[in-house]
Formats: sequence, C-alpha cells, structure tokens
Amino acid sequence: MTKEINIGNVKIGGNNPIAIQSMTNTRTENIIETIDQIKKLYKAGCNLVRVSVPTYEAAKALKTITKNSPVPIIADIHYDYKLAIESIKNGAKKIRINPGNIGNKEKVKEIVKVANEYGIPIRVGANSGSISKDFQHLGKVDALCESTLKEVRFLESMGFYNIVISVKSSDVVETIKAYEKISSLVDYPLHLGVTEAGTYEWAIIKSSIALGHLLYKGIGDTIRISISGDPVNEVIVAKKILISLNLRKGPQIISCPTCGRTNIDVEKWAKLIEKYFINSTSNIKIAVLGCVVNGIGEGKGADIGIAGIPNGFILFKKGKIIGQYKEEEIIKVLKEQINALEE
Repeated sequence: MTKEINIGNVKIGGNNPIAIQSMTNTRTENIIETIDQIKKLYKAGCNLVRVSVPTYEAAKALKTITKNSPVPIIADIHYDYKLAIESIKNGAKKIRINPGNIGNKEKVKEIVKVANEYGIPIRVGANSGSISKDFQHLGKVDALCESTLKEVRFLESMGFYNIVISVKSSDVVETIKAYEKISSLVDYPLHLGVTEAGTYEWAIIKSSIALGHLLYKGIGDTIRISISGDPVNEVIVAKKILISLNLRKGPQIISCPTCGRTNIDVEKWAKLIEKYFINSTSNIKIAVLGCVVNGIGEGKGADIGIAGIPNGFILFKKGKIIGQYKEEEIIKVLKEQINALEE
C-alpha cells in the first residue's frame, strides 16, 4: 500500500479511490477558456486537472483559475524554478517537475522550501524523453526507474517526502514493467499513464492494456489517459476503465455485436441509453440486445435490459421478461425501472 498524500481536498494513496486526472490544452494565460475547460472536465468526472505553466503570465493566471476551479489544480513546470514557486503561491495544489531539468540544487531547494511551507506535493515525472544520461546505458525500463529514483532521493536528501511518482513510456510493455518495478521499490503514490498514447483508438487500446493490467494488480493511485484532442475524452475513458475493474461506481452498458437477426440499431440505442445514464453513481448493468433469440439469456448478467423485436422492445430484469413496449416509450419506462432499482 502506498502512503496517503493530499492534493488540495483530494486524498490519493492508501485506501483512497483511484483519482482521475486530465490536462487542459488551452493556453493557461487565457483564463476564461481555461476555467471553462476545467469545469467541463469536472462535469465529466475528473478529480484533478493539470495545466501548463510555461510563462510568468500563466503562473499569474493561476491565481484566478485556482479560485474558480471545482477541482485541485496541478501546475506543470519545466526548467524555470521561479514558475514553480509562483504557481504554488498562486494556488496550485501540486506541481509536476523533473528536478533534473530545473538546474542546480539551490534552485530545487527553493522549490522544496515553498512546497513544504504550503504543504504542496511534488510529482517527479519521468518518461522516455527524460532519462538521465547516467543511466542511458541501461535497458529502457531500468533507465526509467533509476532516473526517477535519482530525483526522488535528491528530494528526500532535502527532507522532502510529499512525493508522487510517474514512470511513463509510450510503449505498453515498457510502461507495465516500469511501474511494476518502481512499485516494488517505493511506497509513494503512483500516477499511471501511457505517455503520448496517440489518437483516440490507439490511446484507448494502449491505456486499457497497460493501466488495466496495473490497476488489476493493485498498482496505481491516479490515472491519466493521454489522448490527442479533447481532454474530456480522457476522463470518459478513464471512468470506463475504472468502472470495468470495479474500482469506481457507475453504469455498464452490455450490448451485442449484432447479426442478421438484429431487429434494432443496437449501436444507436446503446449510445442513447449510455448518454441518459452515464452520470449514474450506481453499479447498474444495462443490456441492449438486438433480438430475443439469445438476448434474454445473454442479458442474465445485467440488472435490466432491452431486446429488439419487430415492432419495439422487450424489457427484462435479471433475464425475466416484464413487458413489451413501443420504441417511443421504451426510454421513459427504462428510466422508471432503473430509478426503482437505484432506490
């Protein structure tokens, strides 16, 4: 079990739930646009949001952003230690740095001093692009872990232990092996992710394999699904991974792959039903099946479901048919039945 750490009002590590993290892709200096995206991420189910702080103007903007954010804000810092200090003073609840690219020890000491003063954790983030020259002769996994441990020990040497660690790679197998190794060497909370995972489908595939494997083994305290594009998609995918592993409450949609017996547009109805119930906090399983031939049997594992018939739907609970309904009334009836189940 990892140690517990506070990121604002969000606790990670220990027995706390896995936290979902994402990152804005707005210019942080654009305060209105950045706050708007943070609120969208929060509405989608995000617990922590990271923002880029490449300039003094971005650090200054954090003062307003953090006051108006519904979730703790993490400042992403590279090279300039003054930006890290300014970000903490302006409300960031965690900073992400690579101590090796900050510069000399005195600069890192200044960050640690302020972080200690404000009770702010530091994430030591290593990835395949930030491997220390001292370890480039090693294999990629060992180099990732040793580079990270070097920076962690550096912080510890200054009496700083409020640390979160990440060891990301864009390679699925490397990511798995690196996190398995680092988790056996430290008790700090781990932030999971496959870095630069790619466009939507690639990102889902890579992240589901790597993070699903690690989370199932009990490794990981926060996660980010890196997707090129709208960060809201990162949160939606993260939620579904956690729900699938029973690590977060929420609905699961069970739908068939369709065949020649299908009487309805399964994809359309599955997406529609998911849209209606995506924000449910109960672990309800809803089946959407194309026909009744195998539908009722295949849907026995669901709490409730529908199966298509030529003129509408069959509604069933735990595999038992409870009624036949027309297309225009099925959603209303399904809502009523699910509300009754949740109560």
